[in-house]
Amino acid sequence: MFKLRKADAQDAPLINRLAKEVFPLTYKEILSPEQNEFMFEWMYAVDNIHRQMHEGHCYFLLEDEGQACGYMSIQQEEELFHLHKIYVLPVCQKTGAGRFLFEQALAYIKSIHPSPCRLELRVNRKNPAVDFYKKMGMRVLRSDDFDIGRGYFMNDYIMGIDLC
Repeated sequence: MFKLRKADAQDAPLINRLAKEVFPLTYKEILSPEQNEFMFEWMYAVDNIHRQMHEGHCYFLLEDEGQACGYMSIQQEEELFHLHKIYVLPVCQKTGAGRFLFEQALAYIKSIHPSPCRLELRVNRKNPAVDFYKKMGMRVLRSDDFDIGRGYFMNDYIMGIDLC
């Protein structure tokens, strides 16, 4: 049975450990090893997780039988919410964990913002998760090639879902 809890600054090392397991595997066929390493440090160094939390990213940890097996982060910008991260460890994939996390993201947003708004996320255009998000009701809004530095780009779809 999955359980979700809001993470705090003390959970940053745990989020980093989870990311070390899932992030490189997710992008090994999409990104060069160098870009994968650069992006991991940019997003998941413990200090960067702390900075993101300070900037308003709400992290949540997914647990199964008391063990952390996934995470997500959501940031509000007025009527727009950004689902910056949503990852599940390989051992928990295809178990409904991703669906549970996504549904919990929607429930959280509705609980803090009951009026109409939109949820958006960035997903690499080559990531098979694009199909998952479409099944969850999201649609591709636009494409973006986002310069993240050192000559690297995130080649993403921006997907969205309107919430009432």
